[in-house]
Amino acid sequence: MDRGGSACGLARLRPLKIALVHDWLTGFRGGERVLDHLAKRYPGADLFTLIHRPGRTTHEIDALRVTTSPIDRIPGADRHYRNLLPLFPWAIRRFDLSGYDLVISTSHAVAKSVRIPKSTAHLSYCFTPMRYIWDQTDAYLGHGMKRFIASPLIGALRRFDVATSDAAHVTRFVAISHEVAARIRRHYGREAAVVAPPVDLSWIETASEPAEDFYLLVSSFVPYKQDALAIDTFRSLRRRLVVVGDGPGRAALQRSAPPNVEFTGRVDEARLASLYRRCRALVYPQREDFGLIAVEAQAAGRPVIAYSAGGALDTIRPLAESESDSSIAGEHTPTGVFFDQPEPAALAVAIERFEKAETRFDARQLRRWAAQFSPSHFDVAFDREVAMCLEAVS
Repeated sequence: MDRGGSACGLARLRPLKIALVHDWLTGFRGGERVLDHLAKRYPGADLFTLIHRPGRTTHEIDALRVTTSPIDRIPGADRHYRNLLPLFPWAIRRFDLSGYDLVISTSHAVAKSVRIPKSTAHLSYCFTPMRYIWDQTDAYLGHGMKRFIASPLIGALRRFDVATSDAAHVTRFVAISHEVAARIRRHYGREAAVVAPPVDLSWIETASEPAEDFYLLVSSFVPYKQDALAIDTFRSLRRRLVVVGDGPGRAALQRSAPPNVEFTGRVDEARLASLYRRCRALVYPQREDFGLIAVEAQAAGRPVIAYSAGGALDTIRPLAESESDSSIAGEHTPTGVFFDQPEPAALAVAIERFEKAETRFDARQLRRWAAQFSPSHFDVAFDREVAMCLEAVS
């Protein structure tokens, strides 16, 4: 993996004073993986974040000079930060970024709303507009009293989010997928280039392991992941489903799961890589912003059975309806099977369709497809976007 990026890109950026802005650092998930890669590329950058707990991400992130907001000093903020959402706009605007030539925000909440001096270029690498207040409000708050009580706050946050998304605040938006670019257009009225995030696949060995007779689900058990949909599907199928991960909704789902659904909890990278390599296919029922897990499964040589929406449209090449359709479309290397309705019956049909066409999936082609999401591909595209962002304020 190319840890340093292109030489010409770094030569251009080295004289610049760069600030990285991230929402919060309380764990290590997809957004923090991107930040870790940027920390390796720009080790001299300063980092601004609402909350930082050293040791919960990576050495490279912790090695940066980190400035936190007053929220960081609230007892228990790292565990209950979602309850502090009303304070986020105030806290993110308190950072002083004067003197920086380039600000790169990695944002799924308020990081892109940081206050920017007029002479400073700001590239917002957007994981998604804040899902709590836009596309996933129903999933997080439902339609009852909780949603009613939160409505004034949601309205205020939406107004703040839009007001800090114009050209005076964000020089250039870059989205992680076409799905996110569409949200940026819909909510902010801004266009965004698309650069897929850097996916480190080095820990998934290319050596093959024989496929076993089970399907795999990897989740963090938050509302939009649609874990219940997958488990309900397997309730009526005589198939084994292995469920990896942990999160708020796991206990309830595990209590009601049928015997053919096995929960492992969190696993280390070595075991997860082995599960990827040995499963028949990854089950991917959610609408994701990008789809890191889907890329990882394909890098292990395994297909993905996915809901046909969101980032999956960027990361999975779907199976054609028939061999003749595949030939006409010029599609010879499918990497997954889509289902169009988020319902157990539709997923069950997709699983049956996959099993009938299982021999059409080639592990080498799956790995080759996944390789396009490597860090080296990201570096070239991201350097180009940074150059255009700097040019816009020069």
